[in-house]
Amino acid sequence: MKPAYSQARHYGLGCSLEEFKVLFFDVPVSAWFQANNHPVLTQFMLLVTHWHSTPGLLLMVAAIAVWLARRGMPGWLLSLALSVPGVMLLNVGIKQLVQRARPQFDPPLVTLDSYSFPSGHTAGATALYGFLAVLLLAHAGHRRWRAAVLPGALLMVLLVAVSRVYLGAHYPTDVFAAMVEGVLWLALVLYGIPALRRRRVGEVA
Repeated sequence: MKPAYSQARHYGLGCSLEEFKVLFFDVPVSAWFQANNHPVLTQFMLLVTHWHSTPGLLLMVAAIAVWLARRGMPGWLLSLALSVPGVMLLNVGIKQLVQRARPQFDPPLVTLDSYSFPSGHTAGATALYGFLAVLLLAHAGHRRWRAAVLPGALLMVLLVAVSRVYLGAHYPTDVFAAMVEGVLWLALVLYGIPALRRRRVGEVA
């Protein structure tokens, strides 16, 4: 336990000076998960994180896109295409801009050579489940279903976020920033762009 915490603490201090500053709770929280992991829970977290990797997210987007296309919902289809792939591309750009290195532990649960801030898995999951929540709220007729939509979406996003910190792939601020990123991008796609389009149409008319 102590070697993992010591390694993370040393790395966190170095990162705060050389790259993008970690907050005071980033290293202790990450190290706590590493020191208290369990083999069964680790396998579950790996399943969650692999399912929400880029191929997994795109597979889910493709399935939803087919469903929307068959039901003749081109507006929702366009919003989906802009929401999830769009936030994934945005995330890559932010990673390159910030260039925060990932946490390092000995031994590591996962090994990645890309940048850490913000979490791509979490940003993609936030956009995907946020989109599904808005879609279901707009079309779900039963009150019980509507009441379960937002808690269900939030639960899935939090599960992905926790899996990334648990596995040592990200600091807590990486996943928190990714959730904010996903929410803001989704709001822009679903509400900002249509509002701007309506405003331009009104000006032309």
